[in-house]
Amino acid sequence: MLASPPVRIPFSLLDAPDRPFDVVGLGQNSVDLLAVVGTFPRSNTKHRIETFARLPGGQVASAMVCCARLGWRARYVGRFGKDELGQIGLSSLESEGVDVAAAQTVEARTRFAIVLVDHRTGDRTVLWDRDPGLAIRPADVATDVWTSARVLHVDCEDIAAATAAAKAARVSGALTVIDVEAVMPGVPALLRYIDVIIASESFPERLTGHHDTGTALAAMAREYGPAVACVTLGGSGSLAICQGREIRTPAYEVPVVDSTGAGDAFRGGFISGYLQMGPDADVADVLTYATAVAALKCRSLGARDGLPRAADVEQFLRR
Repeated sequence: MLASPPVRIPFSLLDAPDRPFDVVGLGQNSVDLLAVVGTFPRSNTKHRIETFARLPGGQVASAMVCCARLGWRARYVGRFGKDELGQIGLSSLESEGVDVAAAQTVEARTRFAIVLVDHRTGDRTVLWDRDPGLAIRPADVATDVWTSARVLHVDCEDIAAATAAAKAARVSGALTVIDVEAVMPGVPALLRYIDVIIASESFPERLTGHHDTGTALAAMAREYGPAVACVTLGGSGSLAICQGREIRTPAYEVPVVDSTGAGDAFRGGFISGYLQMGPDADVADVLTYATAVAALKCRSLGARDGLPRAADVEQFLRR
């Protein structure tokens, strides 16, 4: 049986010397209070915590740490509160070599999350809170921040700022990537400036109304015209569409300690894989790389401790 021909991502990456950074991220940072329990709690019951940890997280901040660990020049833009958690979050990025010159510290409570991790499966449930004072508006960040990298990665934490960033980055020739999981005002308009949509499992259905994931993903790709449209499927891997072709990438089987941040690692892995392989890469290879990065993250508790180095990914893929 003949192998399928490669599917190239229809986008030309800027050369590294053209920009001071490889990737800049705008979006969520958090400090996660993780509690590992033997079984998931039922209502009106008491459970002893098996393990407790206070660890930095947040989907875009963690994706930038992922890119930095994989060898790329990463920059993060977001707001931290003037409190202990804010110092933890900011220091965690600095210690990983992520540039935070455009990040801001404000009079607010730093975003935090309480994460319950089921010891049996590694599945997690997240309870979160965000102070309104952490919101970023378009005027809060200079336009040249968004044009300082070859890739822009955003989420939907601050829609107007993310849209302004994506517009500026796209005009400058940068690749735009989004982590999107909820349908809210402003999201459809933002998606029109995005080159790589990486959505949570239920998002395409909620956006398009199609119940079949493949049908919903195809409808989303037709409507918004990204170079790549992808949906992450947890233990089932991912499904993507590129140049009209559907690409299914199975998940790797690894001992799962905690799935917190697996999606962040996948997105950081996708960006890193594309930067490494370049515009001639087969999108299936980039997705495989992203899947490996996400699998390796799940070895450890929290969103970042298990994030691999480039050599770890290469060794894992060789095996």
